[in-house]
Amino acid sequence: MMDMEEILVKAKTLPQAYHEALIRLQEEGAVTDCADWNTRQKEVSMTFVVAEPLAEPMISKCFIGGPKELEQYRQEMLDGILDFEIACGNWTYTYHDRYQDQVPFIIDELKRNPSSRRAVMTIRDKEADMGSDDPACLQHIQYFIRKNANGEDALFCKVLFRSNDACKAAYMNAFALIMLQKRIADSLGVAMGTYTHRANSFHCYEKDFSLLEGYVRRITEGEEDDVTFDYVDGWDEMMEDAKEEIAAQVEILRKQAEEGI
Repeated sequence: MMDMEEILVKAKTLPQAYHEALIRLQEEGAVTDCADWNTRQKEVSMTFVVAEPLAEPMISKCFIGGPKELEQYRQEMLDGILDFEIACGNWTYTYHDRYQDQVPFIIDELKRNPSSRRAVMTIRDKEADMGSDDPACLQHIQYFIRKNANGEDALFCKVLFRSNDACKAAYMNAFALIMLQKRIADSLGVAMGTYTHRANSFHCYEKDFSLLEGYVRRITEGEEDDVTFDYVDGWDEMMEDAKEEIAAQVEILRKQAEEGI
């Protein structure tokens, strides 16, 4: 075992890729210091590739939360429902705020030249993130239109994280970014290509070592049904049902932020 082990995982579905990434982190991760947070971490450099991002089962049971939490995060990433926290001074950034103005360029660029290698959205803000105690983890997103396995034009997505919490963030990050990929693919009228998730530091903090161990035990000792759900005709309905409650809670947060509570 060595520090910063380079690992590549390829799988058909998002849960398969994510679960294998967790197993490899558990088995091959090096325990290192994490001085910024006064703790230790288990860490690898991880790239996982999802061949069919919308293939079922799409939902992993190995993340912190349920349908409501996943729907809220999807809305935060795609629709910016908590961007007001920036204007109120409570947050320094959201991913949505960092990328939203770049989406028209992505669409226009890929319409201009479907073979382009320039369709990149930058999330890192040099001025804001250098020296920040909370710099953005997601660094950039790049899109390509290429042929998929069926010979169709498809939108391929490749993302880079400087740092990614394997147990408490990675799955939700990937799910929401795949939903963003689909939104852009639909606007371009092309199919979905692969999703590639690169984390230079794919890690688990020491306080969550037992959580990682538990996830890996469930994945390796159970059946697929024990650790996955279908999204379509399953979680999508529960996530839809959660929207009213999420909207109400967001409105309370908005009022509190505006009032400086």
